[in-house]
Amino acid sequence: MSRWQWLISRLARQLWVRTTLFGVGGVLAAILAATVERYLPWDLPDTIGADSVGMLLSIIASSMLAVTTFSLNIMVSAYSSAAGSVSPRATSLMMEDRLTQTVLSTFIGSFLFSIVGLIVMQTGAYGERGRFVLFVITIFVIAWIVVALLRWIDHLTHFGRLGETTNRVESAAAAAIERWLKTPHLGGAPWAPDVALPVHALPIAGDDIGYVQHIDMTQLQDWAKEHHAQVYLAVLPGTFLYPGMPLAWVALDADASATPEQEMQNWPGQIRQAFAIEQQRSFDQDPRFGLVVMSEVASRALSPAVNDPGTAIEVIGRLTRLLALWASAAAEAEPEDGDEAPTYPLVHVPPLREEDLFEDAFMLIGRDGAGMVEIQSLLQKALLRLATLGDAAFRQAALAQADMALERALQALPLEQERQRVQALAQTWRAAHGS
Repeated sequence: MSRWQWLISRLARQLWVRTTLFGVGGVLAAILAATVERYLPWDLPDTIGADSVGMLLSIIASSMLAVTTFSLNIMVSAYSSAAGSVSPRATSLMMEDRLTQTVLSTFIGSFLFSIVGLIVMQTGAYGERGRFVLFVITIFVIAWIVVALLRWIDHLTHFGRLGETTNRVESAAAAAIERWLKTPHLGGAPWAPDVALPVHALPIAGDDIGYVQHIDMTQLQDWAKEHHAQVYLAVLPGTFLYPGMPLAWVALDADASATPEQEMQNWPGQIRQAFAIEQQRSFDQDPRFGLVVMSEVASRALSPAVNDPGTAIEVIGRLTRLLALWASAAAEAEPEDGDEAPTYPLVHVPPLREEDLFEDAFMLIGRDGAGMVEIQSLLQKALLRLATLGDAAFRQAALAQADMALERALQALPLEQERQRVQALAQTWRAAHGS
């Protein structure tokens, strides 16, 4: 996805964009009734009086203003509830909820339609046929409002609740994992850890502080092709940058002609344009971020102030499902990807390390739930079952995280019987699977 496509995608998820479009549609609908009557070839009923249409428009205007204000209060309360009970990082997903945006946009669009309709009616711009057209549009708007209200009432029964918000986080994390596995290494050439960087490669340092949200692979590929070079990424989406930290390295091909020094001075600025640096992480290109947010939900539930191990147990199941998705999808894609050329062969991308995935998912849970036997038992079961999936690196990462969780449990569990129970669980599984 190019930078412009990514920006348009982000823009389309903003509340104000959809609200503006619906508002403009409402204004145009009110004006349309005044202009379309001269083009109608047939006679329309003239029994629709200005008072009846005006009364309907007045009711819509007053009610939609109140409903919109009430809905905004509910929306803000839901955001605050999610930030307190789930994670502040999850509120961005709620702010992008399409149904909420559509309903609020419907209310505002209907309000503007009624206001503009009343104003135009007071000017006398509506003739007999125009009032009939306005009446028909008003009936459609009322039906549209009723449908929106019914959907909004149903949505409010679960909007902002812990389970519903956690579902959103899991869905966003699963979508990011599937996107990464569908286009491994962001579509670039794999850069294995054991492959050394060319000795003549030039570092391209960043000049900003923040998280990498998006990398425009198309722009980097075009730049490398134009300059007869290879680009080696030093960061992935989700990396936190400091000034002077390398974004990438550039290695000129052996047959590349000499480049003037003045032109080479422009390279850092050209390369930096392909990296979107923001203050917060994004779910779009960052599979690890979803795992981090899910882990934060469990960590908050295990805090003494909340003391909700049930939510942590639920999150362990969700994280197990996400990492199983990674293992199964990677195993299915592995035979096919070997024969396929990368989309951006001149851009070399490091892999996502399985150790990082497991650390993002389970380290906080293992630490904060170290003294709870029910958490440690389920954590051992989940990690040891994940150790039967995926490739060797995936299994090794699962076993390493299981060992760390077991060590924490043996030091934190208060009763000897609980320590023996967790240790026996781990030993029994390892004996059965030869680990």
